[in-house]
Amino acid sequence: MKRYYFDHAATTPVDKRVVKAMEPYHSEVFGNPGSVHRFGQEASAAVFKARNKIAKIINCDYREVVFTGSATEANNLAIRGIVKNVRNFGSVGNDMEQEKRSNKRSDLTIKTFIPRIITSQIEHESILETCRDLEREGLAEVIYLPVSKVGIIDIKKLKAALNERTVLVSIMYANNEVGSIQPIKEISKVIRQYKEEKEFSPKTPAAERVRYLSKRDERGEVQASELLGERSGLRENYFSSPLYPLFHTDAAQAFNYLDCDIKELGVDMMTLSSQKIYGPKGIGLLYIRNFGSILGEKFIKSVIVGGHQEEGLRAGTENVAGIVGFAEAAQIASDLRKKESARLYKLQAYFWKNLKSVNKLGGVILNGPDLGNERLPNNINIYFPRQEGLIYKLDMAGFAVSGGSACSARLCRPSHVLVAMGCSDTKASESVRISFGRQTDKRNIDKFLKVIKNINLHQ
Repeated sequence: MKRYYFDHAATTPVDKRVVKAMEPYHSEVFGNPGSVHRFGQEASAAVFKARNKIAKIINCDYREVVFTGSATEANNLAIRGIVKNVRNFGSVGNDMEQEKRSNKRSDLTIKTFIPRIITSQIEHESILETCRDLEREGLAEVIYLPVSKVGIIDIKKLKAALNERTVLVSIMYANNEVGSIQPIKEISKVIRQYKEEKEFSPKTPAAERVRYLSKRDERGEVQASELLGERSGLRENYFSSPLYPLFHTDAAQAFNYLDCDIKELGVDMMTLSSQKIYGPKGIGLLYIRNFGSILGEKFIKSVIVGGHQEEGLRAGTENVAGIVGFAEAAQIASDLRKKESARLYKLQAYFWKNLKSVNKLGGVILNGPDLGNERLPNNINIYFPRQEGLIYKLDMAGFAVSGGSACSARLCRPSHVLVAMGCSDTKASESVRISFGRQTDKRNIDKFLKVIKNINLHQ
């Protein structure tokens, strides 16, 4: 029986061109990139070339690309790394040392300062579980923004959630289950305006108000900065600086179809995944603005220690073959983005129009945004009333679909994304995610529709 893959949001097959690019780095060029001899330098050169390739695609400095073992690890680094830096700030600084020696106590200590993180209720599990873990440990307060019935956050609620303790906003670019696209540029603008208002607010004591004059290179990157105004050494003034809150987006699902130019998006950090763009598994990355230090202030720490790789932010020998494959996959995806998006939008519309005409389905409903600019072109998430076992029936017929995120599907629980959008547990359990890819064509879709018409839905 021939099998058809309609689960590209979970993972993608590795492109043959990517496999070819990786082949030499499994056995021929096998050195450790950290070694000083020729074998190591050949491997190091391959990593450098790949890093440069990705940096040009997303419009950043090559040193701002930090390779990780997965998008999940990258998300953990973004969140835990920020919180770890915030919690450790001042522990070795002169002001804090003087404070300890003089036996004085700041009004805001490490134990009492709880940084705030703002995210959404429909983030990937690697974001949500990391935030919950930090909450359980008492290391952070987390605001989980609700979403609309189509899976889009309310900008007004984001604005209302921002406060002086907010150190990070993490909102995914595009949702992995319903394909909803968040207004990342608008979110970035809101955060930037908040920082400007905070910096010059008349409510802020004079000793805490600061202004920066910065010298920048031709790319607009900060090369030097001068602090104007008074700043005390207390932590609360540190968090009143223009540095916070930082903005992170998980763009793992978005890269194939949406512009991921970090300058255009206005993000401080961005997560990407190789396996979502026809690259190898086991490799991801986190773009980190200005190598993790803005206006002379460090904002992130490593969460995996034991080495000084990746600008000191991710210890461990680099996955050379994976990195090379990731870069090749990123280049191919970038080159195909416009053409492939247009092709899939047409297939998406064709599929949905014909699926609705199947009478025996009994009123299928599209979960998430309508087809168009607010939804990824490869995503269809559908509620099939009274068809809880449809995924398994389709699999037996040769068609691979899913009930939501592959990271939680085996737990047999309703999709947290659909529940956050207002779906009942029953509706969430009877919904199916169908996601297209490069191998999907009209013939595949016609065969899927034929199977749906003939399958025993009430067995």
